[in-house]
Amino acid sequence: MSINVDREKCIGCESCVAVCPVGALDMVEEKALINQDTCLSCGACISECPVDAISNSGSTKSSSETTSTYSDVWVYAEVSDNELRPVCYELLAEGVKLAAKTKQRCCAVLIAKEQGDLPAKLIAAGADIVYLITGDEYSVYNNDLYTNAFCELVNTYKPNAVLIGATADGRDFAPRVAARLKTGLCADCTALDATESGLIEWTRPALGGNILATILCDEAKPQMGTVRPKVFKAQEIDTSRTGEIIHYIVQHKVIARTELVRNEPVTATGACNIEEAELICAGGRGMGSADKFKQLEELAQLLGGAVGGSRAVVDEGWITHPQQVGQSGKTVTPKIYFAFGISGAIQHIAGMHDANVIIAINKDPNAPIFKVANYGIVGTIEDILPKLIEKIKAYKEA
Repeated sequence: MSINVDREKCIGCESCVAVCPVGALDMVEEKALINQDTCLSCGACISECPVDAISNSGSTKSSSETTSTYSDVWVYAEVSDNELRPVCYELLAEGVKLAAKTKQRCCAVLIAKEQGDLPAKLIAAGADIVYLITGDEYSVYNNDLYTNAFCELVNTYKPNAVLIGATADGRDFAPRVAARLKTGLCADCTALDATESGLIEWTRPALGGNILATILCDEAKPQMGTVRPKVFKAQEIDTSRTGEIIHYIVQHKVIARTELVRNEPVTATGACNIEEAELICAGGRGMGSADKFKQLEELAQLLGGAVGGSRAVVDEGWITHPQQVGQSGKTVTPKIYFAFGISGAIQHIAGMHDANVIIAINKDPNAPIFKVANYGIVGTIEDILPKLIEKIKAYKEA
């Protein structure tokens, strides 16, 4: 859609300028003027205008273009250290299902310094087509360069839907792409489905994780969403699959406004990427204090895992939000999940119930966490955690 100002009606009250979330409105000669390149078409200014001088001209795409021109399900293939992120395989598995339901193709978009064997891996994982953009400028993720390349590719080939992993880079990349394309974005999805007409049903936690909302975006294309890692299972790799690789050369290049000066790996256990950890030591309010999480870090260090926790301890400031497990945090599927002092609220269980082995430690024998745990220990953190650390140290030193 396109938002327009009738400057003859405008009285210069500046109400619209105050509510614009992206600063797209400014006063020129005491009248409101919209910067269409910046405007998100959110409509906040329309209801705020007291004289109805601002209006919505409707969708910028014709209905025939929306239904017939846009096709295929795209998966953004995120790369880290010249390897595909695990979420790429998970999204391709779900992309194949969505493409089958909508009678379209599942495609992958790869932006990297060089292709190597990555296109072949994407095809083996389910991609029918791999759109490939390479160049030295894409050696590391850069929002300006990647957004420009991806949007040009979208405008050229017009996908029906785009799936992006809700990783740190994905959460930075997806909103910029959606804003540039003037389309919607459903963030942090935990379930996907599709109608035969090609509409994607995006399901995500809402109201602090208390409900699950299913959202449709039927006014603009492509439909876009970010999907939490570990929500879907990757399908079996089939190296016998064949697919098409389309090499695309960006026609209108831009200059990056930022530069990566230095990349320093995080060494603190608690800051590890819990989505990819095979062992997680998670703590809840029952830990009692932030100091107790130092012991959890020691345990995780001994076992080669990461530290996570419930929303309650994030709210307390004992750990950071990237370490939160649950509906309003991250979904994890480690081989072993330790739950220390976690009562087992349904919102937390939704984020970790698919772990291979769940070991719960809680002083309340009736805590709900024991219903999903494979092993349970009834006792206080003060009694159990130090002894567990001591035993593991003794075993490793033996």
